[in-house]
Amino acid sequence: MNIPFKTPVLKIDHARVEAAIAAAERRTSGEIRVVVSSRAAADPVAEAARQFGRLGMARTAARNGVLIFLAPRSRTFAVIGDAAVHARCGEGFWRELATAMEKEFRAGDFTAGLVSGIARAGDLLATHFPRTGDDRNELPDKVERAE
Repeated sequence: MNIPFKTPVLKIDHARVEAAIAAAERRTSGEIRVVVSSRAAADPVAEAARQFGRLGMARTAARNGVLIFLAPRSRTFAVIGDAAVHARCGEGFWRELATAMEKEFRAGDFTAGLVSGIARAGDLLATHFPRTGDDRNELPDKVERAE
């Protein structure tokens, strides 16, 4: 998605974003990851898919990972998910996540946009993939830099 925000200055409170991921994942067996690129991304969906593979997100037990990819320099972002998320959540899932983040991204508040998207992803994942007693955190909650 192309987001016409004013400045591509990269200011993200990693601790706040990581706390939001941990809070969202306490309610679901799903895994949420965030990748931020300091470079422009001409095709954010393709770049998100590449990062999804690099991070091993398709190796989760339930195939229910969601990746939020943000490239402020090109004013783009993408949200993608694994097979089970697509099968259960439908196209509306992606629109809801994008809408939850877009307003803050346009204003240049990347932290708020990410936290909003993570919270919404957590809500949707909790509905379709509730946390179970034997659930474990399969992937780190830290914000990753694109490679």
